[in-house]
Amino acid sequence: MRELSLNVMDVAQNSVRAEADLVKIIVNESDKDDFLSITIEDDGCGMTEEQVEQVIDPFFTTRTTRKVGLGIPLFKLSAEQTGGSFDIKSRLGEGTTTKASYKKSHVDMTPLGDINSTVEILIRCNPEIDFVFTHSTDKGSFTLDTRELREVLGDVSLDNPDVLEWIKQYLEEQTQIILGGV
Repeated sequence: MRELSLNVMDVAQNSVRAEADLVKIIVNESDKDDFLSITIEDDGCGMTEEQVEQVIDPFFTTRTTRKVGLGIPLFKLSAEQTGGSFDIKSRLGEGTTTKASYKKSHVDMTPLGDINSTVEILIRCNPEIDFVFTHSTDKGSFTLDTRELREVLGDVSLDNPDVLEWIKQYLEEQTQIILGGV
């Protein structure tokens, strides 16, 4: 994939298909320490150890619409080709955590891409699911937690256009702060 944010979208959609009520997306990056890590954690149905082994195989998928499943294997490859690492842990009935770590200066480093739009799309398309998005850099961090938004909004849905516009602006403003005005 051309952007890591697309890998995040793919893995988070796996969480949605696993009937998660809560999906956490954590992006930690440091220019000083030359790393980027992306963690996606859910409280979905989870997998057996055998299923975890199968999902890293590009020729395995639980989908019926295609014969291969490239999301997790490509995410894993993108991390490992930079000298980074990849880990997936899952417990049946409890959920799954996927973590990819990268060496940012590596020639094969894939750009993070538009992670804010990925988060917005996930919320827009899955307003019944809660998402917690945390992004940290050397200059600070911020968190968007839809559970907090629900408390403030009451009966207003997360896919309301005004709410989505606020989410977009919040993510943009906070990202500018933690990236140093970029």
